[in-house]
Amino acid sequence: MDKELFDFVAERADVLAVANTSKQETKDAALAWKDAVAADAASADAATQALLDFLENRMVTIDQVIAFAQGPAAQMFGEEAAAKMLEEQLRRKEQGAKYCNCEAHTAAGELLEKFGRIEL
Repeated sequence: MDKELFDFVAERADVLAVANTSKQETKDAALAWKDAVAADAASADAATQALLDFLENRMVTIDQVIAFAQGPAAQMFGEEAAAKMLEEQLRRKEQGAKYCNCEAHTAAGELLEKFGRIEL
C-alpha cells in the first residue's frame, strides 16, 4: 500500500476509533487496524481488507436515517430537533445522498468507496 493510500485509511480509522457516532464494535475494528499496522506495516493490506469487510454491510442508508428521524428521534432529541433532522435528510435524499452523514458513516463510506465496495 502506498503512503498516500495508507494515510487515507489511517485518517478514517482515526475518526472511526473515536467518533461519538461509532458503535463500540466499529471502534474496536478501527483500533484493530491501527494495532495491526503499528505492529507490522507490511500487514496494512490485510488489515485494511479486514476493516473493509467489517464495515461493508454496516452502512446506514438514507432511508433508515429518515425512518429514525420520523420515529425514535423525537423521543431521543425532542420534536424540534427531530423535525430538523428529517428536513435535512429529506433534502439530502433529494440531492442523491444514499447513506447517513454522521461522522462515523462518512468515514466508513469514504473508505468503502475508495476501495470500490460501494458508490456514494
